[in-house]
Amino acid sequence: MKVPVTVYAEMTPNPTTMKFVVNKYLLPTGDSVEFNKRQEAVGFSPLAEALFIFPFVRSVFITANFVTVTKTDNVPWDFITMELREFIREFLAEGKEVLIQMPVAAEKQAAKERPEIAQPSELDEPILALLDQYVRPAVENDGGAIDYVGFKDGTVNLILKGSCSGCPSSTATLKGGIETLLKQHLPEVQKVEAYNG
Repeated sequence: MKVPVTVYAEMTPNPTTMKFVVNKYLLPTGDSVEFNKRQEAVGFSPLAEALFIFPFVRSVFITANFVTVTKTDNVPWDFITMELREFIREFLAEGKEVLIQMPVAAEKQAAKERPEIAQPSELDEPILALLDQYVRPAVENDGGAIDYVGFKDGTVNLILKGSCSGCPSSTATLKGGIETLLKQHLPEVQKVEAYNG
């Protein structure tokens, strides 16, 4: 049985990404997942796996009620937006699964690879509260997400996902926006860096 689903496309500040907003929840609030190649999606996200069939899809980011697709540079959005929008709408209308299981989250992977930057800190809660209140809504509005990895020696480490990853303005967002905000509220914070693994 088909379910009525509407999907609309929205530009993001990153010219290589497009946000496809759905009228239903895809993942529980606060959860997000990103796949940078088809092999990463196999066994985890049938939707992401299906989207990688398109040769111009470079990465797929899924969160609460939208999917952000990053494309290759060889094809303009004008030629593919409608096709992707209709593909996502049809996939969801048929009741197919978006996510079977959550892969190891990037921030947990970061903690395993670089445990020194992911040690618990007395600033974790205040940093997370500021990110949740001021940063997440704006970043999600632009089709992305920011995950907190940890605080060490004055540096806050974050992971950029979705349209934020590889966005030309992500450095400005990190330094001008997030770093300024955290420094204003928490004098212990000296800088904010993107953790890239």
